[in-house]
Amino acid sequence: MGKKLSKLLKNKDVAGMGIGAMIVFIAMVLVAGIAATVLIQTSTNLQMQTLRTGSQTTESIASGILMQSIEGYYDDTEGAITLMALEIRPRAGSPDVDLQTTVIEISDSNTKYVLRYGGTVTLLNETDGDVFDSTYYPSGTATEEFFVIVLQDADGSCTAENPVGNLGDHVIIAVGNVFSGLQPRKIVFGQVIPEEGSPAIIDFRTPESFTDPIMELQ
Repeated sequence: MGKKLSKLLKNKDVAGMGIGAMIVFIAMVLVAGIAATVLIQTSTNLQMQTLRTGSQTTESIASGILMQSIEGYYDDTEGAITLMALEIRPRAGSPDVDLQTTVIEISDSNTKYVLRYGGTVTLLNETDGDVFDSTYYPSGTATEEFFVIVLQDADGSCTAENPVGNLGDHVIIAVGNVFSGLQPRKIVFGQVIPEEGSPAIIDFRTPESFTDPIMELQ
């Protein structure tokens, strides 16, 4: 009788240990499953964030506006440069650049202006070759807007109502008499900032003296 009771108690202990081990095993599986779910969600979020960052970085580097040159018109009656022609084009691989949403920040260290599209586009064949005719530029002391002169636009995408530049287009940003005329030895800097992509940089110093009507500034 004693042997049977001892054997029965021993079997119960073994069963209890088996149930405990099973509970621990199930708990470990649940914890591992939860941890795996968290890791999968985290890796998915990181992957999506990486893709977005890569896409935005590519857009910011491989799109936007490239500055070709900056020239100024010296008005001898004013004794200063009164008009500036900023020749720009879209960067290689850039999507269309909407000049209507493009802004120009320009400063001479004393004053800073923000210029916006003024609603006027002039085609090259309308200029008779004179891109510094003042009628193609904002009049007076132009500190609020810029006009556009189209040099090359094969598909006719750049119009007054829809001034869009795309691959192969070259346009002049016509900036009027900011700063009430630029004097010699004047440092000017700023950016032509499109809605998307890299801006075109403005950075030049006017010559010590103005000898020609047309001055290459940058």
